[in-house]
Amino acid sequence: MIEFIGSRWDDILYRSYQHTSLVVQSVLIATVIALLLAVLVTRYRALSPVANAVSAIGLTLPSFALIGLLIPLVGIGTVPAVVLVVFYATLPILRNAVVGLQGVDSLVVEAARGQGMGAGAIFWRVRLPLAWPVILTGIRVSVQMSMGVAAIAAYVLGPGLGGYIFTGLSQVGGANALNYALVGTFGIIILALVVDAVLVLLARFTTSKGIRA
Repeated sequence: MIEFIGSRWDDILYRSYQHTSLVVQSVLIATVIALLLAVLVTRYRALSPVANAVSAIGLTLPSFALIGLLIPLVGIGTVPAVVLVVFYATLPILRNAVVGLQGVDSLVVEAARGQGMGAGAIFWRVRLPLAWPVILTGIRVSVQMSMGVAAIAAYVLGPGLGGYIFTGLSQVGGANALNYALVGTFGIIILALVVDAVLVLLARFTTSKGIRA
């Protein structure tokens, strides 16, 4: 194993970078989409059950089934990988964003409105900061889930460490089959732990002390 890693160290690092980049960029896109949808849902409360239903159904949709739908539409490579990860990454963030924004005390919002704040100011200065811990929890869940989904995206030649796992599975019985699978699997676990630690630090620096207390 050590010899295997040493001989492919540069490639492992590059694939690790690709994997992390795919997940981080996809989660950023998913966060923007989820927040926009959450604002719409919290403005029109009748949409809340619909958003919850879509999140629940989406999470039960097998990733390979979605890949099968994407291949005829966008082919193979990075594009379907990004679409796949963004789709699954959006769902937990959306659910938490709706819960977080709806959980903001209406009296606080009314007080802000009484001070002359407009809708935009209320969202950015009051509602989003108060809902942020809940939203960030959704982002953390999304990142962990996206690490695994990004590995599955290797099926359509997506970037990242998933390629090592599929190579190992396709070479079962070969000399390095187990090494490929283990390096891909444990590499993804390590990346997930590192990114989650970064998000914990982000939560500490972006959450108001009053809310943390």
